[in-house]
Amino acid sequence: MTPTGYRPSLLRRVLRVLAIVACLPYISLKIVWVAGGTLGIPAGSELLEHRTLLAVANSISVLADIVVVVLALLLTQAWGLRVRAWLLAFPMWVATGLLTPIMAGYPAQLAVALLSGDERAAAATSEPFLDDWVFAVVYGGFILQGLTLGTLFVLYSRDRWGHVWQGRLGELSARTSGPGVRAVALAGAVVALLPATVQLIWLSGSTTGLSARRAAERDPDFYVLSAVHLAFLVAAVVFTLLLVLRRPARLGVRPVLALAWVSTGAMGCWGAYMSLVALQPETDVAKQVPALAQLSYAGQMITGFLLAACVAVFLRRRSAEA
Repeated sequence: MTPTGYRPSLLRRVLRVLAIVACLPYISLKIVWVAGGTLGIPAGSELLEHRTLLAVANSISVLADIVVVVLALLLTQAWGLRVRAWLLAFPMWVATGLLTPIMAGYPAQLAVALLSGDERAAAATSEPFLDDWVFAVVYGGFILQGLTLGTLFVLYSRDRWGHVWQGRLGELSARTSGPGVRAVALAGAVVALLPATVQLIWLSGSTTGLSARRAAERDPDFYVLSAVHLAFLVAAVVFTLLLVLRRPARLGVRPVLALAWVSTGAMGCWGAYMSLVALQPETDVAKQVPALAQLSYAGQMITGFLLAACVAVFLRRRSAEA
């Protein structure tokens, strides 16, 4: 029920403004590219080789950032409290999944570059893609979006669904995760073995499953991203299993549920994104994504979706009980 005279707090209003402002540089840059501009795209960039695909992809990106603006409004308005749970939960799960790996990976890349004194020499010898300032502006905006939108969602969820994450795992009833849910979670864990193995192979220094171009351009950023994806993959499996098995009994529901939500989103959404990128037609043999990498991306996606389904069933049953 919507509280009478509902008005968001100052904190929520400030977070709402920051979330919307954080979208503007990204949306503006994408609109320029859709209109045919080349701001931030150096001469010779492969992006200029596929103008139509660039326009379509950027149009979709603009729509995605508009969704972030809508979510920021929804989470801070009275009408947002009346929105059906699934209409909010799914886009927030997607937003969480897409933004969290960037929030973890980009600062880690900067830290590694700073500590190692790496000046990205490998990037300087590779084909141009985007000007360096574009990454700083875009990823900085993504991080701010993630922090503000995530905080707003936590505050909103506490008000509307705070009862769902109360208590400890051992206090959950068996109905929150029956045999079917546990079987799906186990299936997700089995599927995760493939992408986890591939990430470990890449972290060991092997080029198995990498395109010739990607193998030649490996740098510290590559290894940081591989480690980040492996960490989210392990977290998705571990915390979803803890949730559905309701063990260890003394562990709180809140941290387990939060980590399962974030990590399944990261695997499902980034796996889907990388799968779509890998399916893009490519005539240059050196750039073609090998079958093993495609299977790895598909494995990440399937793992994320299977485990997310377990989390969704838990939330529905837990909410019904409460």
